[in-house]
Amino acid sequence: MPTSAFPVDYQHLFHSLPENFLLIAPNPEATIIDNTESHVAVSLKSREEVIGKPFFEAFPSTDEQSAAVIRESHEHVRRYLEPHTMPLIRYDLERPTEQGGGLEELYWEATHYPIFNAQGELEFILQRTRNVTEQYRAKLLAEQAQQELAESQERMRFALESVPILVWTANPSGERDYFNTRWLQFTGRTLEEQLAGNWIEALHPDDRARVEQSWRQSVTTGQPYQVEYRLRRADGQYRWVLMHGLPRLNADGQISMWVGGGTDIHDQKQLVQELLETNEQQAALSDQAYQALQMAEQQRTTFYNLFMQTPALICILRGTEHKFEFVNPEYQKLFPHRQLTGKTVAEALPEVVEQGFITILDNVYNTGETFIGKEHEIMLDRDGSGELQRSFLNFTYQLFTEGDQKAGITVFAFDVTDLVLARQALENPSADVQ
Repeated sequence: MPTSAFPVDYQHLFHSLPENFLLIAPNPEATIIDNTESHVAVSLKSREEVIGKPFFEAFPSTDEQSAAVIRESHEHVRRYLEPHTMPLIRYDLERPTEQGGGLEELYWEATHYPIFNAQGELEFILQRTRNVTEQYRAKLLAEQAQQELAESQERMRFALESVPILVWTANPSGERDYFNTRWLQFTGRTLEEQLAGNWIEALHPDDRARVEQSWRQSVTTGQPYQVEYRLRRADGQYRWVLMHGLPRLNADGQISMWVGGGTDIHDQKQLVQELLETNEQQAALSDQAYQALQMAEQQRTTFYNLFMQTPALICILRGTEHKFEFVNPEYQKLFPHRQLTGKTVAEALPEVVEQGFITILDNVYNTGETFIGKEHEIMLDRDGSGELQRSFLNFTYQLFTEGDQKAGITVFAFDVTDLVLARQALENPSADVQ
């Protein structure tokens, strides 16, 4: 057998391995035979303190459950002569005095490997240990953020199912893919009977072509959808409804979905018709009154309840000064210590002025171009302490008009701070994401 021309100090080589290895005898006491310099460093115990001692005398377990997990892993290797990776365990270590002392909460992943002699008999058990505390905490943070996101989505779903509005959604190509419970109860038709293009069958035959043309034009152009038509109720009566639909744009400005809502305006429609038939001279005035009533009813009934119950952050900024006219509860929660309604953005939120948000609002109001911010960083005084806290928002600033005149800006946002921080922690476990 060829031999190396240079003698090798294998114990020195073992000590120098760049991982946390602990060499253990295969006896029931798991007597410690040797360990690497890396293991000495992370365990905060010298080699002299542990060599020759039973495992649990050198490294007392945190609790009996953790000790049982380690013993079972040792026994697995002795019995089956194969590697075994333990479940994640917590094992705290005493900080050095120069680091402030005290126990540090740590989490470890350990694998035990069988080492055989020349006769194929188990001679040693080699333990490889990894400190996975940062990864474990990042995983918990991500799971918490994901759970909160799921709860937020569930609240949104509950709001859509609970509001007294006929709500629907459609994919970018215009196929309807969701109708809320209110819609299904009104029409008496199942969800499957409404999906794709089947919803048109519940419309009055005289209205179908007009409505389909209006809907297709909005899908093609991306313009808001607004139409009146007669919808068959579950009892067979056709009722006039006022239907609105808006596109949701992604970060690239492409339509990702449509969302719409409708209200029953049959009584108002009949009232207006009776007024017109009674006095033709009042036709123009009645039409204007009806339009005003229609718009007020739509704003009050269709969107108010939805805005007040939705978990999204919604507000309406009026005029060139961007004065808060409407703030929903979720938006107000960001600033529980401040009065927003009736004040301009600059008056209510002075810290955002130098961050460029007034400039963005001015641009949206002047150009009419919608602004979409994705995971946009913003520094806010959220607790009234005067200290600015870093937050991340997904938001949309969109111009709205009244009577073909610019009226203000609608704000629709989600607070994604926890999700962004969790992702940053996963992407860079060693970084301090505050």
